[in-house]
Amino acid sequence: MAVVNEEFSIAIQAGGKSSRMGQDKGLLSFRGQPLIGYILEQLIGFGSETFIISNQPEDYRSFGFPVFSDTFPGKGPIGGIYTAISHAKNDICLVLACDMPIINRDLLTYLLSALGEFDVVMPRTKTDDYSEPFRAYYRKSCLAPILNSIERDDFGVISFLDAVKVNYIRLEDIIKYDPYLLSFTNINTPEELIDAERLAIKYEKSKRK
Repeated sequence: MAVVNEEFSIAIQAGGKSSRMGQDKGLLSFRGQPLIGYILEQLIGFGSETFIISNQPEDYRSFGFPVFSDTFPGKGPIGGIYTAISHAKNDICLVLACDMPIINRDLLTYLLSALGEFDVVMPRTKTDDYSEPFRAYYRKSCLAPILNSIERDDFGVISFLDAVKVNYIRLEDIIKYDPYLLSFTNINTPEELIDAERLAIKYEKSKRK
């Protein structure tokens, strides 16, 4: 594993009621605590600052981290990414989703080492055009292109990527650090919540070996 000395911020996208889950996913009970608490616990000592993006800030302040509401409410995930990068104290910001509970720090460290002179480093899983914007690092150089997308009402979460330099990480490189792609486990339904807890237990056991 390459040693990476660059400081970076971590932003967790949270808040908002999921139509399929029926409640705020970040506050779901997961492994005996709120889901976002489970994520925050895994990030202790990783990065130089951590904060939360939520339009329900009163629900998240009790976790002890700064909480910021969207700069452009109602613009979807791309607005959340803009908010995250703009509030980061560092040039580099790792953006994570609160409904992806398994944090693989080895993979995240590898992604950071692959950022280099790029504006974005982003994993691609499943196919060459299936990107993971909420397991990605962004530089502040992304702010203007994102703003341009928002101003032209193009709210696709990856709509701005053609205007920046992106290092897409291939599946064959991802599985060296996350062979079962557990860190891309996503929770959208009660059934997926049960499956994710099972996978999280499996991952916790593997880390203790």
